Amino acid sequence: MVEEAGYPDSPEEHQHMAARGLFRYNKVLKFVCPATNWVCQVYFLLAARACVQFLPFSSMASSQDSHGDVEAISHGGSMKRATEPESTEAQVKRIHLDGTSEADGGETARRKRRKYALLLSYSGKGYLGMQRNPGYRTIEDDLLTAMLRADLITDEGCTCPQIFHFQRAARTDKGVSAARQVISLKLPEDVPDMVSAINKHLCSQIRVMAVRRTTKSFNCKSWCDSRTYSYMCPSFAFAPRTEIMNEDYRITPEVLQQLRTTLDLYKGTHNFHNFTARKKAQDASANRYIMDIDCGEPFERDGLEWLIIKIKGQSFMLHQIRKMIGLTMAISQGLSSVDIITRAWGKDRVDVPIAPGLGLVLEEPHYDKYNKRYGTDGIHEPLNWEEAAQKIQEFRKKYIDSSIVNTEIKEKPMLKWLATLPLHKFNISEASSGNDHLDNSNATPPRLQAAVKLGKYRDMENHDRGSDDDAEDEDEGDLDQYRVVPVNKPAEDESKKIKLLYENGTDNVLVNVENGVERENENTNKTGKVLDGEENIANKEKVYTQSSG
Repeated sequence: MVEEAGYPDSPEEHQHMAARGLFRYNKVLKFVCPATNWVCQVYFLLAARACVQFLPFSSMASSQDSHGDVEAISHGGSMKRATEPESTEAQVKRIHLDGTSEADGGETARRKRRKYALLLSYSGKGYLGMQRNPGYRTIEDDLLTAMLRADLITDEGCTCPQIFHFQRAARTDKGVSAARQVISLKLPEDVPDMVSAINKHLCSQIRVMAVRRTTKSFNCKSWCDSRTYSYMCPSFAFAPRTEIMNEDYRITPEVLQQLRTTLDLYKGTHNFHNFTARKKAQDASANRYIMDIDCGEPFERDGLEWLIIKIKGQSFMLHQIRKMIGLTMAISQGLSSVDIITRAWGKDRVDVPIAPGLGLVLEEPHYDKYNKRYGTDGIHEPLNWEEAAQKIQEFRKKYIDSSIVNTEIKEKPMLKWLATLPLHKFNISEASSGNDHLDNSNATPPRLQAAVKLGKYRDMENHDRGSDDDAEDEDEGDLDQYRVVPVNKPAEDESKKIKLLYENGTDNVLVNVENGVERENENTNKTGKVLDGEENIANKEKVYTQSSG
């Protein structure tokens, strides 16, 4: 019988001692009978079996001894632990659901979770996009905080939602709203009304519209077949240069038809590397498939005529839709020819403007393949959200559309941005020079001559720093790409930065556009020569702050 005093202090020490004993025993066997190795193997296996049978007990005994409640019984030359009382059925169920028992001190419960898909609607005004960004207010951050307060996720899950398999169907940018956004994650199944539990901790700008139980492997991003976006803007954004661009403008059937013809060019698979940031023409991910794009009929609201452009594609890159809309506006206004779209799909870098983000709305992520495979199996529900259509429409009218209309009327971001549109090159940057800052420079009215001079400063700067391929839209701000610092400025003027747009002053480009006045600048004569523009450019700091989101 093995004496209790001979036990090591811990299970680990006992395991090490047994391993050393087996190793020495094997060496002795090989030395005694080297010719019959199979005899050594038989004896060694018998010894190993005895040790393996002995190890579990010694580990348990040592572990129980460390807690001071060892109750060993001598039974037939071996040691056995005293039997423990069996757990009740309620205790077993609690341990299965929570992952803890009452003896563990009642720690945070790990509840039984299932995969769910949540349908969201939100207004992006005041938010820095959907995805969490530490230090900034985002949709995702408010949503996770609401789930934490509703006791649906833990503190660790709120900090790192990936532990609950959190995923979003689309990542919207700053100021972009969503009529239907889908997220997927694992949530506890013991919550009767999950929609109300989350919504009572959210602000009025964000609402959970519906919840669906999905398959275990469902991922709202990878299962998404396509996404539909819409862009809502005033109709004067597509007014030709011959028309007065103001809030009284109403689009004609001819202009609307030409707009739809231009939009049709985007359909199909093309290389959109010029329509995003930090993408090269050689990148395979720059190729995107546009399934459908169309412009609806104009409608009036609060004294303005509005248009909604809907675009459906497999996926979209950063700023892609806004640049597609911005280039279409430039073509409609006659600032560039329609072939700029096909040239932008080439390998060369093309100057493409980016429209304000205010009117961009995520309409819906589509799950056609998922619905076809699982939506009719009798177990899972299809992700079509038909029962929430009325609530979504009411939310959109109250929070999304009204925000777009009110912001445009009060802050006029579209009018202000349109004033910068003629300052783009709309040509291939590598082939451009300081004399062709604008493709239509010969047709530029005299009031934009000062802007052309600033464009020459920009070209001089680009000549020193390299081509546009070396600096791909690194700044997220819409106006950062228009800021110009002249080369070889005197030392005393280095603190003065020349910017491309001006406030009310002698150069009334912005004022004329906002008031809808088609007149030449007061500081130009009939020949178009700028009388004092050069002095104004050199001596005045002209600052413009954009509020388009």
